[in-house]
Amino acid sequence: MEYTTLGRSGLKVSRACLGALNFGTTGGGFGGGLVACDEDEAGRIVGAFLDAGNNVIDTADNYNAGQSEEVVGRAVRGRRDDVVVATKAGMPHGAAPNSRGLSRGHLTRALDASLRRLGTDYVDLYQCHLPDGSTPIEETMATLEGFVRAGKVRYLGCSNFTAAMIVEAQWAASRLGGPPFVALQAQYSLLQREIEAEILPACARHGLGTLAYSPLGGGVLAGRYRRDAEPEPDSRIGRLLAMPEPAAHRSAEEMFNERALDIADEVGKVAAEIDATPAAVALAWLLGRPGVTSVIIGPRSLDQYARSAPGFELELPAELTARLDAVSAPGNLPVTGAPVLERWRSAGG
Repeated sequence: MEYTTLGRSGLKVSRACLGALNFGTTGGGFGGGLVACDEDEAGRIVGAFLDAGNNVIDTADNYNAGQSEEVVGRAVRGRRDDVVVATKAGMPHGAAPNSRGLSRGHLTRALDASLRRLGTDYVDLYQCHLPDGSTPIEETMATLEGFVRAGKVRYLGCSNFTAAMIVEAQWAASRLGGPPFVALQAQYSLLQREIEAEILPACARHGLGTLAYSPLGGGVLAGRYRRDAEPEPDSRIGRLLAMPEPAAHRSAEEMFNERALDIADEVGKVAAEIDATPAAVALAWLLGRPGVTSVIIGPRSLDQYARSAPGFELELPAELTARLDAVSAPGNLPVTGAPVLERWRSAGG
């Protein structure tokens, strides 16, 4: 098993990170309508993941209305000291104006609630789930420093921050004399390479490791979708399209489009040439990118986990990596999903 240090820290983490977005069955909170993994199956996934030597599990306080944290906490009971438990805060918890964001008040309540749900007295990696433009970054970093000093949190990270936000946070931590961020969680895959321009260089300069999420592009890179067929109802894109929110449809279109399917076709060709699965090829490509510390996979079943695991052992030949680099270059546009979606819709989809 390969381990690496997380950013500019001494924390050793596995290259594979288990994402717990799908753990739970309440259908509430972030990802509502997309979660479908009961506690028994989640326990089997966690057991297989840890037995393979991996050690990082990532959740959030609003995944499945908090149920994800509860499931993770019970699943690691008895193995807690060997697991790097990461969670996040900042998403809304109710309609009250102070029930969201990165203010001192909300973060303090959110951390205490996460510790209760996880059944632990500390979090290894506590992450700001998203930026908060209404709270001074100095207030956020000072609050996080207090968590570390109190022993409730060991390392700090952020998610979905821009390069400028990362720099501001690190400067604020330095001015306060407190601990900086050591990790960024960001979307990164053959379909989404925008972070290469500014975010990854900022992380390298300022000591952040990168945890890459959505490495398979909602299943597109695993070969789950075709141009001439409607996404299956139980697929991620199918579920997004069934949701009423316009943002869900936009998210589906970002993953299900001509460019994405062109990339998926090339991934499939590479996989056939080396007798691997498309999912394994997509994961291996991402693991080989400069600046990537760990890759987050979010299986809904033990079978899904088993299909992803080989990607963490696969090493792609340089010429195959170059082919994937070329077909997925960020300048290869357009990214609109309308032509593909309209095609099957007009055919009766």
